[in-house]
Amino acid sequence: MPKLSIKDLDLESQRVFVRVDFNVPIKDGAVDDDTRIRAAIPTINFATEHRARVILASHLGRPKGQRVDKYSLRPVAEHLAKLLDRPVSFATDCVGNPAAEKVDGLEDGQILLLENLRFHLEEEKNDEVFARQLASLCELFVNDAFGAAHRAHASTVGITKFVKQAATGLLMEKELEYLGQVVNNPEHPFVAILGGAKVSDKIPVINALIDRRVDKLLIGGAMAYTFLKAEGFTVGKSLVENEMLGTALQIKQRCEAAGVALLLPTDHQIVDSYEPIKGGQVFTKTIPIEFTNAGHVGMDIGVESLSLFSNALTDAQTIIWNGPMGVFEEPPFNQGTIGIAHAVADAADRGAIVIVGGGDSVAAITQAGVADRITHISTGGGATLEFLAGKELPGVSALTDK
Repeated sequence: MPKLSIKDLDLESQRVFVRVDFNVPIKDGAVDDDTRIRAAIPTINFATEHRARVILASHLGRPKGQRVDKYSLRPVAEHLAKLLDRPVSFATDCVGNPAAEKVDGLEDGQILLLENLRFHLEEEKNDEVFARQLASLCELFVNDAFGAAHRAHASTVGITKFVKQAATGLLMEKELEYLGQVVNNPEHPFVAILGGAKVSDKIPVINALIDRRVDKLLIGGAMAYTFLKAEGFTVGKSLVENEMLGTALQIKQRCEAAGVALLLPTDHQIVDSYEPIKGGQVFTKTIPIEFTNAGHVGMDIGVESLSLFSNALTDAQTIIWNGPMGVFEEPPFNQGTIGIAHAVADAADRGAIVIVGGGDSVAAITQAGVADRITHISTGGGATLEFLAGKELPGVSALTDK
């Protein structure tokens, strides 16, 4: 690690501003999924055990610089207190008197969560005055929000200019270690599984993976239909980016030239017309891709495709997975994604390094009950993709060099 870690800092009696990623779903005033909160606990515990005065800060949702009750972090403070089984105080703002007074009241080993950073427009603008206000609350800065590391905001980049030292948290360190291994020195055979709606979102990653000699590239989800249509298949009313057909063919040619096995679905679950399902019965059938007619809509990979993809993982030593295989949020079209979750967990059990990132992929391994078998679950969506594509993350580069 070229950057300072929280383990390198003298934390005792210091006010430590820890940027976390508590951008979690809130339902009926309570946290609905606490994966990201749990991921930050090792860093919080490390800081409190070393008698730091811990100031946590995060964004939640997109309140666009307005104070919006549904985006308050208060329920997160309450949930964190339950997880830690200790008090977590809450400041009704992240700057100004409400924040300063709460920080002044902190004693060694105590924890404070500030209100949503994005209640201030200055956060996303990386405003210098706002960054100075945040920095005035602390002596040391720790960034443990990998999911926000690709954003140059006041709480990820601006604040680093006005503190003594800026370091990675334990989660950030772990993310950079595992993803760095994929980028710099993956063990082969190296397999990447990509899904989701759009090819355009994944082009930089696909090109970077080919450059890094990925051995197999498995493409599912709606993005597969752009590749299939480019190859001449009829895909009916399935989601396609027509403007990306030429790019899909170029990627296929690049894979062939580099000796990368490009695997696409051979069958899929389809419906005759797609209307969002609201509690009603949905009639689906699984057919080979070549039997798709003009009225069909592809919703998920089929059993044959799942078997094809699973078999491609049998000898893998490194696997990365980002993106669902179908309309994951609407059962029964989550079956392919859940199946991949079991397949990558089995590969991890065989000794492969398995890294899973992206909201739906992470949700799938949780739903499948295999999260504890995965080598590393990345908390970053966009940050993971940008890192894998070889881009510099502002929230990392701003930290203090070792």
